[in-house]
This record gives sequence, C-alpha cells and structure tokens, in this order.
Amino acid sequence: MEGSGRGDYLVFLWLPTGYALEERQGGLPPPGAEVEEHSRRYRVAKVAPSPLPEDPRPCVYLVPA
Repeated sequence: MEGSGRGDYLVFLWLPTGYALEERQGGLPPPGAEVEEHSRRYRVAKVAPSPLPEDPRPCVYLVPA
C-alpha cells in the first residue's frame, strides 16, 4: 500500500500491472461517482468494509469508466 501513514479509506482498483489496494485521505466518493486514479477514469462500483483483517476503514471498489 502507498504511504507510511494510515489513510481515511482504501481504494481497490485495476491497473495494467494488476490489482492494487491503496490508502487515500479525504472524503469518501459515493457509489456511481467517477474518479481519476493513475491518470485513468474509474467509476465507484461499491463501498464496502476493508478486505484487511481488523481494519475498520471502508474500501472503495473502482472499475474502469
């Protein structure tokens, strides 16, 4: 995961090199929103609990837009 600090939420996304799980700061984007990550457009497919054990943060699942 990116960064050394603990982010407000996680992002699970597809990249040409494979899937990534990254930390993000700030406001949580809602389902259906379009966001830009790694110079690509994605749509928020869902917001769900973190896939990491004992991690209380939400996770935003992104699909290519």
